Amino acid sequence: MLSRQHKLLIMKIVSLFSVIRGYNIPIIILAQYLSAIFILAPEKRALDVLLDFNLFILVFASSLTIASGYIINNFYDSQKDLINRPNKSKLDRLVSQKTKLSVYFTLNFIVVLITIFVSWRAFLFFSGYIFLIWFYSHKIKKYPIVGNLTAALLAVLPFFAILLYYYTKISFYEIENYKSQFAVILAHATFLFLLILIREMVKDLENLKGDLANNYKTIPIIYGEETSKKIITALTILTVYPVYILIEIYDVGYMDIYFYSCLIILIFFLVYLWKSNTKSQFLLLHNVLKFIIVAGVFSIVLINPSVLWHGKKLLMMI
Repeated sequence: MLSRQHKLLIMKIVSLFSVIRGYNIPIIILAQYLSAIFILAPEKRALDVLLDFNLFILVFASSLTIASGYIINNFYDSQKDLINRPNKSKLDRLVSQKTKLSVYFTLNFIVVLITIFVSWRAFLFFSGYIFLIWFYSHKIKKYPIVGNLTAALLAVLPFFAILLYYYTKISFYEIENYKSQFAVILAHATFLFLLILIREMVKDLENLKGDLANNYKTIPIIYGEETSKKIITALTILTVYPVYILIEIYDVGYMDIYFYSCLIILIFFLVYLWKSNTKSQFLLLHNVLKFIIVAGVFSIVLINPSVLWHGKKLLMMI
């Protein structure tokens, strides 16, 4: 039998895991590695990418930064979460605010320390990323539009850390060959950015009561739910553009199955959005978007699945 102290320790570990949303971190790590293997470095063997120590440091740094971001976000949103997520809030409060801040600063210190050994660019990137996450949690997220845009940007920035790493490794004479590849990366990033932006706006509808009680100036609070739905509809329609580029102009292999499926799901998403007016309905829409995003991570393999059985990545002429 576990003693009371051991049970309390386990509960605090579970609480901290909830605060940093530990269930999201493995998905982010997988997404970064799959992006590196199938999109950013298609000419390299998968094993070479996986064994790249500097890449590992950048992925590890991204994970710690995101974890610390969740902590500081939880720190500032503690009152709002009591209304919007009462059950999760009770679990999160098993860890004191002081402990959360201690873990937050420790994680950020580790990130800054390890990225110095990769390059000064990585150090500057992650220093700026850490500051931007704090500034968003402390100030920006309370304001409409700019808060949503910043949240979506913060979610895709870790992938640009990997992009920066590979881009700085190519020679001047190879830049021309990488232009089309960069366009593919930008199209993928734009699609992801739009999905996350839509999800952030759906979250505003879902968390309307808590945001209103804590003086958050979100779009549905200032302009109304109908205006918010109109903006979400417009953003959803815009996802067609990067999908068209990826399917019709560039070669994404079998991943086009994923993109066609997304468009179908998003049509039903919009139909249900305009019928929704309760927290539970908006939560369902939120979960649909999370499913699309997570499914997109695993679908990256479909770009060139031959790597899974050949053991190396063949050169892709994009």
